[in-house]
Amino acid sequence: MKTARILIADDHEIVRRGLRVILGARPDWEVVGEAANGREAVELARKLKPDAVVLDIAMPELNGLEATHQILKAAPAAEVLILSMHESEQLVREVLDAGARGYVLKSDAGRDLVGAIEHVLQHRPAFTSKVANMVLEGYLTGQGKKDEQQGPGRLTSREREIVQLLAEGKSNKDVAVALDISVKTVEAHRSNIMHKLGLHSLSDIVHYAVRNKIVEP
Repeated sequence: MKTARILIADDHEIVRRGLRVILGARPDWEVVGEAANGREAVELARKLKPDAVVLDIAMPELNGLEATHQILKAAPAAEVLILSMHESEQLVREVLDAGARGYVLKSDAGRDLVGAIEHVLQHRPAFTSKVANMVLEGYLTGQGKKDEQQGPGRLTSREREIVQLLAEGKSNKDVAVALDISVKTVEAHRSNIMHKLGLHSLSDIVHYAVRNKIVEP
């Protein structure tokens, strides 16, 4: 039987250590790498070509939503499973739109994580019952459409990257270096973002990023 290669990504070392213990107990699974932020997860996925990536949503430098987009470009055969503390129907919809195969709450991980990874390795969707009910309720009440009009989905992938970096305290120059673009391009994106969202200051950008779970408060 082929050994499944798994990459784990979470900015908390103790979480990564716990995941490695849980997943390492399976003789047919191998944890091939650990990432502490979204950009590192993308680079490791590009280098290691894992079968599955267990990915946190709230990570520095590049959040799980944007990391999912980029991981699936870098390693198209990989399956992404989101492991998150956030009970957000909007976030679930967005990561699924980005290509993730499943979403497990950290509070359910002890009971459901192994089964969820088994599902995604078989290219099947994986949701804990709490997440499935949350998505269904959002669909039935029409909240999903309302959130689409208000949430970060209004921004492009690059704009969300820039919002995250600015909200983390990086200057325009720092953002330019991180994304390998010019400062003038960063300034243009920043102006477009503020106009698009009706924001007037860096403080507004930070509040927007926290409110929409692009960064942790």
